[in-house]
Amino acid sequence: MGRVGRRIGALALDWALAYGAASLFFSPEGVVNGFAVTGIFVGLQIVFIPTIGGSIGHRLVGLRVVPLRPGWVGVWRPVVRSVLLGLAVPALVWDSDQRGFHDKVAGTVLIRG
Repeated sequence: MGRVGRRIGALALDWALAYGAASLFFSPEGVVNGFAVTGIFVGLQIVFIPTIGGSIGHRLVGLRVVPLRPGWVGVWRPVVRSVLLGLAVPALVWDSDQRGFHDKVAGTVLIRG
């Protein structure tokens, strides 16, 4: 299982990438649009989880997202997981295995690897 330190590090990297992209493309007069940051963050999660096994932040800190059942994570799991993660509240609710609510709903788990 991916532990809290790595997960927070990955999340910080992903939000920083999204913030940087939003500041380049969606910041008239130097003000970064928060909705753009969240949209880019969710979009990056949806694109990279099924293609490289996790977000850029996940992969940089040595984590990957896998489905509970063997096989490919598919398309719908990253969409559900990412939209819930974009809402932030599900990521703050963990179970005893330190799986976030967004992972439980999507049927995924974040592991080292």
